[in-house]
Amino acid sequence: MRSVAVIPARYQSSRYPGKPLVKLLGKPMLLWVAELSAKALGQENVYVATDDHRIAEVAQHAGFKAVLTSSGALTGTDRLAEAAESIDADIFINVQGDEPLVDPEDICRVRDLKQASMDTVINGYCWLSEEEDPHSVNLPKVITTEAGHLVYMSRSPLPGYKDAKNAPVHYKKQVCIYAFSKPELKAFRDFGRKSELERSEDIEILRFLELKRPVLMLETRAGSLAVDVPSDVAGVEAALRKKHAC
Repeated sequence: MRSVAVIPARYQSSRYPGKPLVKLLGKPMLLWVAELSAKALGQENVYVATDDHRIAEVAQHAGFKAVLTSSGALTGTDRLAEAAESIDADIFINVQGDEPLVDPEDICRVRDLKQASMDTVINGYCWLSEEEDPHSVNLPKVITTEAGHLVYMSRSPLPGYKDAKNAPVHYKKQVCIYAFSKPELKAFRDFGRKSELERSEDIEILRFLELKRPVLMLETRAGSLAVDVPSDVAGVEAALRKKHAC
């Protein structure tokens, strides 16, 4: 089976326009993600899905394939689904373009679990660090069954509790590495709209609950940091410096 990484990237981000091209230590963030994806799957298996020629040109100049999509994609997964129509592959791994610290080994582990579970969507998670606030709306929190299947995901702290003595000691957060089959992506896009929960939480993986598609959560390496808003850049650059100094 052929596995590919597809990085959805749009220029007109509502919270951070031009985010895929923001420079981190002098390199566009998109290329940090593409290069790490290439370490996992090989450069020939990395695609950038975008509706913006500026982003496509940066990707292609660096030797990566770019797939131009329409401007009306509802989410990154919808954009990936559109791009998948022109890519010959069995497994499509969505690696978010704002995760420049993604671990290539985690991409491989997500791929391997998908190969063993082709009828199940795969998504990553890790535990919130002590420095991260579970009340932050920029961190989707995850609750799963004991077997690891997704129950729900929210920007509010989850799980809740009635009695303080039962409050969770740690919280899980989403890591934006996903693995899909082409039929799963088609079903997602064919839904034609954001589901009510998806729209309210602004978390696209929730659409699969409406489609009755199981989602298996895989624990990944801790320390993943995303760039959601401009104020995140300094912290991510510091983490990149520390990582590359090792």
